[in-house]
Amino acid sequence: MQVYQHTIKEPVKVAGVGLHTGVNATMTFMPAKPNHGIKFQRVDLEGQPIVDADVDYVVDLSRGTTIEHNGARVNTVEHTLAALVGLEIDNVLIQLDGPEPPIMDGSSRMFIEAILEVGLQQQNAQRNFFEIPESVFYQDKEREVEIAALPLDDYRVTVMVDYKSPVLGSQHASLNNIEDFKEEISSCRTFCFLHEVEQLYKHNLIRGGDLSNAIVIVDRQVEPGELNYLADLLGKPKIEAQAEGILNNVELRYKNEPARHKLLDVVGDLALVGRPIKAQILAARPGHAANVAFAKKLKRLMEKETKNNVPVYDPKLPPVFDIIKINQILPHRYPFLLIDKIFHLDDEQVAGIKNVTFNEPFFQGHFPGNPVMPGVLQIEAMAQIGGILVLNTVPDPENYWTYFLGVDEFKFRKMVRPGDTLVIRCELLAPIRRGFAKMKGSAYVGNNLVCEGVMTASIVRKEIE
Repeated sequence: MQVYQHTIKEPVKVAGVGLHTGVNATMTFMPAKPNHGIKFQRVDLEGQPIVDADVDYVVDLSRGTTIEHNGARVNTVEHTLAALVGLEIDNVLIQLDGPEPPIMDGSSRMFIEAILEVGLQQQNAQRNFFEIPESVFYQDKEREVEIAALPLDDYRVTVMVDYKSPVLGSQHASLNNIEDFKEEISSCRTFCFLHEVEQLYKHNLIRGGDLSNAIVIVDRQVEPGELNYLADLLGKPKIEAQAEGILNNVELRYKNEPARHKLLDVVGDLALVGRPIKAQILAARPGHAANVAFAKKLKRLMEKETKNNVPVYDPKLPPVFDIIKINQILPHRYPFLLIDKIFHLDDEQVAGIKNVTFNEPFFQGHFPGNPVMPGVLQIEAMAQIGGILVLNTVPDPENYWTYFLGVDEFKFRKMVRPGDTLVIRCELLAPIRRGFAKMKGSAYVGNNLVCEGVMTASIVRKEIE
């Protein structure tokens, strides 16, 4: 799995009819900054409202997953979301000029192909994985649905389905590496049974449905008159069917294509948790209702684990800037270089660490027998990390100085002692103007906030002789 966040290099468009609404729409994938997440935007509505891809905004599960936020609704989001998860894209704004993403061929393949034409862009921010801390289970006894998430340092999905159909029978599908999603899963199309088609049409649930964008499974003997009726219903001159098989005798792309599509739906629906997941997902007879219920369960657990808003730092991952790179940017040297690593950097935020050891020279006098890191040096470490953020706004940071101008509203909440690792985040409170920057800084040890406040700094070009 990718360790850094990704977006797309440039905008890319797809267009087509929505499966359930029957409305033609153009969908534009737009690049987005780190930590933006996946969001939809209804550009056809007044105010162009943003709809977060969030499981708490799911409002309808009639044959697909529909979300609603800020007074705007987006239908059938699961195939689009599955494509983004399959490509490990973390940040994108999806602009829609209609109520539903195009169904395309009923899979995620065409979304992936369009995105790969423009390419992906790695960003200077680590991915914020949600690692399942313990086994999580969901069960719907009435529908015989079971879903489990088991701890795993990876993302794997296994799906089992049993339709009690002579055509499909029992099937299973597995995704053991997210990198295989594009080739093994993305092309698998949505499907329904022949006996469902008329009811779906009568309830206006597949107004954009077509034999080119969905598989219709024939699991019983069909009379010629019924086929003629269905042809009129679907706007087709003729429909054919074997006694048992696929309507119009369409060839399956895989023998277990329905099970693979169910896996695709699981991946798309679980994207609504809001963070990339590390877990082994096992799903028996899943559907959108069960997927969403399970996603809500995972999100509640995730919120419980991350309620304190501490920046996510994984020492196993490579940094954005190591100490060598930091030395090239900042002028500070021993004993006054007080940061060791930068693990997140974008246009508005920076995060890094300071490893506090007993060998720090200031511990000789502060205080003997009770070593405590001086508050003023905590501020200095925070200012140096903020300096990285400010210098990141110019193309040649080695030719600039940053000067610390002031602090405001600073509070020290816990002592910092030898052996602690300070995790520090700085974020701009306003755009940098005329060389002046104002930042909010927060420092943590473990899950505890140790200090926070507001800093002001200036950036000045060096006089070049």
